[in-house]
Amino acid sequence: MCQVCARDITDTFMVERETALLKKIDINVAESEKRSGKNTVNMQETYTVYLIEIRPANAAEGGLPVGDSPWRRYSEFELLRTYLLVTYPFVVIPPLPEKRAEFVWHKLSADNLDPDFVERRRLGLENFLIRVASHSVLSKDKIFYQFLTEEKGWREAVLETGFQDKADSRLKSLSATLRVKNPDKSFTDLKQYSDELNSAISHLLRVRAKVADRMYGVYKVHGNYGRIFSEWSAIEKEMGDGLQSAGHHMDTHSASVDDILEEEEHYADQLKEYLFYTDALRSVCRKHELIQYELEMAVLDLASKKQQREELTTGAVRVFSLKGMSSKLFGQESPEQRESRLAALQQSIQASEDAVLDKNQECREFMRMSWEEVKRFKEQKDRELREALISYAIMQISMCKKVGDNMGTATCDPHHVTRTM
Repeated sequence: MCQVCARDITDTFMVERETALLKKIDINVAESEKRSGKNTVNMQETYTVYLIEIRPANAAEGGLPVGDSPWRRYSEFELLRTYLLVTYPFVVIPPLPEKRAEFVWHKLSADNLDPDFVERRRLGLENFLIRVASHSVLSKDKIFYQFLTEEKGWREAVLETGFQDKADSRLKSLSATLRVKNPDKSFTDLKQYSDELNSAISHLLRVRAKVADRMYGVYKVHGNYGRIFSEWSAIEKEMGDGLQSAGHHMDTHSASVDDILEEEEHYADQLKEYLFYTDALRSVCRKHELIQYELEMAVLDLASKKQQREELTTGAVRVFSLKGMSSKLFGQESPEQRESRLAALQQSIQASEDAVLDKNQECREFMRMSWEEVKRFKEQKDRELREALISYAIMQISMCKKVGDNMGTATCDPHHVTRTM
C-alpha cells in the first residue's frame, strides 16, 4: 500500500487550521550565535547556530510542554526538511532560506557569516518553522516536535526512522521521468507552472539587483557632491551657509539609500522563498512520475505472466524464449511438471494483480492529496505575493515622496545656495 496511506491521516486532508500546532504554541528563532568546532572530517570550522524558543500560545489555558530551548545548525534544519520531503511526498514542503546569498547587489556581502545575512537567515528559519507548524499534517509529526523541544537526541531519533532508506535516488527518479509512457497531463502542467514561476521570479530578482546597483551608485554620487559643497563653503564667504546646507542635504540623501535597500531586501527574501518553493513543486511531480512508472511496470509484468500462462495452457509459444527452445531440444515436460508450473504461475499472477491494484490505489490517493496541497499552495502564493508586491510599491512611492520632500526643502531653504546666488 501507499506509504502515505499507512499513516493515520484524516480522509479530509485540508482540515481547519485550529488543529495545527501553531494554534497551541508560539515559535521563535530568538537569536543566533557564532561558534567554532571540528566538522565530520575533523577540520576546524566556524559556523552559526540558532536558538529555538517556544511557549504556549495561551498561558491561561496551559498547553503542550515546551521542553528545552535547543540550538540548531542550519544543517539540522536541512535534515529536518529532507525527512519531511521523504515522509510526506504529497506535500509542498516549505523551503529553507538560502544557504548562500543569491541575486545580490554589489554592496551586499555574500559571506554566510556576515551579520546582516545571518539575521535575514534567522528570520527565514523562523518563517520555515512557522510554515510547518501551521500545516495540518506536518504539524502533527513527532520528529518535528522533538526538533523544537529536545536539545539532545533529536538527530538520533530522526535517523532511527529509517527515512534515508525510503528516499528515492536521483537516478531512479530520472529513470522514471524519462521512461514513463503515459505521463499525467495535470502533473505535466504543474511542472510547466513550476518552471514558469521559477523563471519569472528569477528574472524579477535579477532586475531588482541591477536596479539596486544603479540606485546605490546614484545616491552615493550625491555624497560626493556633499563633500564638494562642504569644501566650497569654506572658500565662499557670502554663500558659505547656503553651500553648507546644500552639502548637508546631499549627505543625508546619500546615506538614506542604505535603509531603503535594506528594506527592499525584506521583499526580495519573500520572492526568494517562492523561488525555492518551485523545487518543492517539482519534488511532488517527481514522486508522482515514480509512482506512475512503477504502476506501468507492474501492469507490464502482469501482462507478461498472463501471456506465459496462456502459452503454458495452449502449448503455443508466440515469441522466442529460452524455455521454448529447451523444450524442443530436450523434450516436453511431464503433465505433473506442467500443472505445478501452472499453479505457481497462477499464484504469481494473483500477487501481481494485487500489486497492480495497490499501486493504482496509491497513485489515485497520491493525486488526491497532492492536488489538495497544490491548490492550497497556489492560493497562498497568490495572496502573499500580491500583498508583498503591493507593499513594495507602497514603499517605493513613500520613498520617492520622502526624497522629493527632502530635496524640495533643500531647494526652498532661504539659506540654500540657489537662493543665495
